[in-house]
Amino acid sequence: MQSTDDTANGKDAVAIKLVVLSGKGGVGKSTVAANAAVLLALKGYKVGVMDVDLHGPSLPKLLGLQGQRLRTSNGKILPAQIGDNLKVVSIGLLFDCEDDPIIWRGPLKMNAVKQFVENVDWGHLDCLVVDCPPGTGDEPLSVIQLIGEHQHAIIVSTPQDVALADVRKSVSFCRRLDLPILGIIENMSGFVCPHCGNIVHVFGSGGAERMAAEMNVPFLGKIPLDPQVVESGDSGHPYVYHYSKAATAKLFEEAMQPAVELMRSTSRIGALGKRNDVMNGSPTKRIAIPTYQGKLCAHFGHCEAFTVLDIDIEAMKVTSNQTLTPPEHAPGVYPRWVKELGADTVIAGGMGSRAQALFEEQGIEVVVGADAGDPEQIALDYVQGRLATGDNVCDH
Repeated sequence: MQSTDDTANGKDAVAIKLVVLSGKGGVGKSTVAANAAVLLALKGYKVGVMDVDLHGPSLPKLLGLQGQRLRTSNGKILPAQIGDNLKVVSIGLLFDCEDDPIIWRGPLKMNAVKQFVENVDWGHLDCLVVDCPPGTGDEPLSVIQLIGEHQHAIIVSTPQDVALADVRKSVSFCRRLDLPILGIIENMSGFVCPHCGNIVHVFGSGGAERMAAEMNVPFLGKIPLDPQVVESGDSGHPYVYHYSKAATAKLFEEAMQPAVELMRSTSRIGALGKRNDVMNGSPTKRIAIPTYQGKLCAHFGHCEAFTVLDIDIEAMKVTSNQTLTPPEHAPGVYPRWVKELGADTVIAGGMGSRAQALFEEQGIEVVVGADAGDPEQIALDYVQGRLATGDNVCDH
């Protein structure tokens, strides 16, 4: 799989590919794929989502893209864009009438998958998430054979035996194709009562976890059947974004942690995965600035986002500027998160001494006393040695 930048030299333009599979339909595979992609995008990675469920594409609805259509430029398909970090292609974004069925035999389906793999202008991606239809037929087989190296499978199941019997076939399918399995997710593992919060095990619990142990496959975690997940999917509002503080969202994040670790260990992670010390031959500095309503936030703990900027030190110009939503604030969380983004400096208005110490433990320089203002100009003033700073307004 190639981007326009890498086509000439044949380099693979994607750091890793996560192929979401299930031998059984109706297990929430597309919900897992959509939320996994959004989670990784929120962490600053450049993520593409390829929906190869040709007969039942769900991702346009789950990601709020209904009514949008894919465009072409210079003979290439242009993905739909969600924010700065997420791109999507789906057969559901090609047809005007969503009720029209796709009545295709194998050769036509294989050609469509090939078009998605070879003829989409993804640009640089840190991760490609592939949402496959249920089973082990044409679509998953074609996409696995076409998308190249650095693939890992995420297999989705529900707890009951009737699903597990088919999911076992997915494990065997991956092994026959030499596709590494990142792990199994047990979805719909209990029902979260919206009134009392208790969990009722409608489909049982632990079946996929036991199967993973029996088949010597990593187990990624259990995701309950949460009414808010259903509601968010139906309304096109990705659950892990709109309910990021909910318990089920935390379980999604824990289940995807091995994927995050895999991306951290991949040397070709770009933009906000790992910072390269050299960009186009020039030294680069990455600066994180806590912001509120687009301006530097006077009180570090009250920020709503972080603006993360790459500065070309020799040219004294900003080469990358992205605004990211941080995880839920708690002692030590922001320093670890900023470290994961590859930033080496934080510029804030005010920050307590304990928070400063936690950043410094991560090897991150802390600058306090900066006035509220445009993050890009603040970062440039800092690297040029002319940033004016005053008192630390939050020294506690």
